[in-house]
Amino acid sequence: MKFSEFKVGMVIKHGPIVVDEQQMLDFARSYDPQWFHVDEEHAKKGRWGGLIASGWLTCSLAMRMAVDSALYDSESFGSPGLERLRWLLPVRPGDAVRLEATVDSVRTSSTRDDLGIMRWSWRVFNQRDEQVLEVEATSLFDLGAPTAS
Repeated sequence: MKFSEFKVGMVIKHGPIVVDEQQMLDFARSYDPQWFHVDEEHAKKGRWGGLIASGWLTCSLAMRMAVDSALYDSESFGSPGLERLRWLLPVRPGDAVRLEATVDSVRTSSTRDDLGIMRWSWRVFNQRDEQVLEVEATSLFDLGAPTAS
Protein backbone atom coordinates (compact mmCIF):
# COMPACT_ATOMS: atom_id res chain seq x y z
CA MET A 1 0.00 0.00 0.00
CA LYS A 2 1.10 3.53 -0.62
CA PHE A 3 1.24 6.07 2.21
CA SER A 4 -1.68 7.98 0.68
CA GLU A 5 -3.89 4.88 1.00
CA PHE A 6 -3.64 4.62 4.80
CA LYS A 7 -6.61 6.21 6.57
CA VAL A 8 -7.27 6.67 10.28
CA GLY A 9 -9.50 3.87 11.55
CA MET A 10 -8.60 1.51 8.71
CA VAL A 11 -8.18 -2.10 9.87
CA ILE A 12 -5.64 -4.17 7.96
CA LYS A 13 -5.88 -7.95 8.35
CA HIS A 14 -3.59 -10.85 7.52
CA GLY A 15 -3.33 -14.51 8.32
CA PRO A 16 -3.63 -16.94 9.74
CA ILE A 17 -0.10 -18.30 9.83
CA VAL A 18 0.32 -21.68 11.51
CA VAL A 19 3.21 -21.75 13.96
CA ASP A 20 5.35 -24.80 13.33
CA GLU A 21 7.13 -26.45 16.28
CA GLN A 22 10.40 -26.80 14.36
CA GLN A 23 10.23 -23.13 13.39
CA MET A 24 9.71 -22.26 17.07
CA LEU A 25 12.66 -24.39 18.16
CA ASP A 26 14.98 -23.12 15.42
CA PHE A 27 14.17 -19.49 16.21
CA ALA A 28 14.54 -19.97 19.97
CA ARG A 29 17.81 -21.90 19.66
CA SER A 30 19.23 -19.06 17.60
CA TYR A 31 17.82 -16.01 19.38
CA ASP A 32 16.05 -16.80 22.66
CA PRO A 33 17.32 -20.13 24.05
CA GLN A 34 15.44 -20.09 27.33
CA TRP A 35 14.42 -23.55 28.57
CA PHE A 36 10.67 -23.02 28.08
CA HIS A 37 11.34 -22.32 24.40
CA VAL A 38 13.85 -25.10 23.65
CA ASP A 39 13.58 -27.97 26.17
CA GLU A 40 10.33 -29.87 25.67
CA GLU A 41 10.68 -32.14 28.72
CA HIS A 42 11.61 -29.32 31.08
CA ALA A 43 8.89 -27.10 29.59
CA LYS A 44 6.22 -29.75 30.31
CA LYS A 45 7.00 -29.35 34.03
CA GLY A 46 7.05 -25.56 33.90
CA ARG A 47 4.43 -22.87 34.38
CA TRP A 48 3.23 -23.13 30.77
CA GLY A 49 2.85 -26.92 30.68
CA GLY A 50 4.83 -27.25 27.45
CA LEU A 51 6.86 -25.39 24.89
CA ILE A 52 5.89 -21.84 24.04
CA ALA A 53 7.16 -19.64 21.24
CA SER A 54 9.57 -16.86 21.96
CA GLY A 55 7.71 -13.56 22.10
CA TRP A 56 10.27 -12.33 19.59
CA LEU A 57 9.12 -14.99 17.14
CA THR A 58 5.56 -13.78 17.65
CA CYS A 59 6.75 -10.23 16.92
CA SER A 60 8.58 -11.47 13.84
CA LEU A 61 5.43 -13.18 12.57
CA ALA A 62 3.47 -9.97 13.19
CA MET A 63 6.10 -8.01 11.27
CA ARG A 64 5.91 -10.45 8.37
CA MET A 65 2.13 -10.11 8.26
CA ALA A 66 2.38 -6.29 8.43
CA VAL A 67 4.80 -6.25 5.52
CA ASP A 68 2.76 -8.70 3.44
CA SER A 69 -0.53 -6.91 4.05
CA ALA A 70 0.51 -3.25 4.07
CA LEU A 71 4.16 -2.29 3.82
CA TYR A 72 5.36 -4.26 0.81
CA ASP A 73 5.87 -1.95 -2.19
CA SER A 74 5.15 1.11 -0.06
CA GLU A 75 7.41 4.06 0.66
CA SER A 76 8.13 2.62 4.14
CA PHE A 77 11.79 2.82 5.10
CA GLY A 78 11.85 2.08 8.82
CA SER A 79 10.57 2.89 12.27
CA PRO A 80 11.79 5.01 15.16
CA GLY A 81 10.45 2.38 17.57
CA LEU A 82 7.48 1.07 19.47
CA GLU A 83 5.38 2.72 22.14
CA ARG A 84 4.12 -0.48 23.68
CA LEU A 85 4.79 -4.17 23.31
CA ARG A 86 2.81 -6.73 25.31
CA TRP A 87 2.81 -10.50 25.12
CA LEU A 88 -0.63 -11.35 26.47
CA LEU A 89 -0.74 -15.14 26.07
CA PRO A 90 1.83 -17.71 24.97
CA VAL A 91 1.87 -18.99 21.41
CA ARG A 92 2.23 -22.75 21.10
CA PRO A 93 3.11 -25.19 18.35
CA GLY A 94 0.21 -25.52 15.93
CA ASP A 95 -1.39 -22.20 16.83
CA ALA A 96 -2.72 -20.22 13.88
CA VAL A 97 -2.03 -16.54 14.41
CA ARG A 98 -3.51 -13.62 12.52
CA LEU A 99 -2.93 -9.87 12.50
CA GLU A 100 -5.41 -7.05 12.84
CA ALA A 101 -3.69 -3.67 12.56
CA THR A 102 -5.60 -0.43 13.07
CA VAL A 103 -4.28 2.84 11.68
CA ASP A 104 -4.29 5.32 14.57
CA SER A 105 -2.82 8.38 12.86
CA VAL A 106 -1.37 9.40 9.51
CA ARG A 107 0.46 12.66 8.97
CA THR A 108 3.26 14.40 7.18
CA SER A 109 6.14 15.61 9.33
CA SER A 110 5.80 19.19 10.53
CA THR A 111 9.44 19.85 9.57
CA ARG A 112 9.84 17.71 6.42
CA ASP A 113 7.11 17.44 3.81
CA ASP A 114 8.81 14.37 2.28
CA LEU A 115 8.40 12.35 5.49
CA GLY A 116 5.17 10.46 6.21
CA ILE A 117 4.47 9.16 9.70
CA MET A 118 1.90 6.51 10.56
CA ARG A 119 1.09 5.21 14.02
CA TRP A 120 -0.77 1.92 14.12
CA SER A 121 -1.79 -0.67 16.66
CA TRP A 122 -1.12 -4.31 15.90
CA ARG A 123 -3.13 -7.04 17.57
CA VAL A 124 -2.31 -10.70 16.99
CA PHE A 125 -4.89 -13.36 17.78
CA ASN A 126 -4.71 -17.14 17.88
CA GLN A 127 -7.25 -19.56 16.38
CA ARG A 128 -9.46 -19.21 19.49
CA ASP A 129 -9.65 -15.42 18.93
CA GLU A 130 -7.53 -14.88 22.04
CA GLN A 131 -5.23 -11.90 21.74
CA VAL A 132 -1.60 -12.98 22.13
CA LEU A 133 0.28 -9.80 21.18
CA GLU A 134 -0.25 -6.05 21.25
CA VAL A 135 2.11 -3.54 19.66
CA GLU A 136 1.83 0.19 19.06
CA ALA A 137 4.19 0.97 16.20
CA THR A 138 5.28 3.99 14.20
CA SER A 139 6.24 3.58 10.55
CA LEU A 140 8.13 6.14 8.49
CA PHE A 141 7.57 6.72 4.77
CA ASP A 142 9.89 8.46 2.32
CA LEU A 143 7.49 10.53 0.24
CA GLY A 144 10.28 11.98 -1.89
CA ALA A 145 11.75 8.73 -3.16
CA PRO A 146 10.44 6.46 -5.89
CA THR A 147 9.27 3.04 -4.76
CA ALA A 148 10.00 -0.35 -6.26
CA SER A 149 7.32 -1.66 -8.58
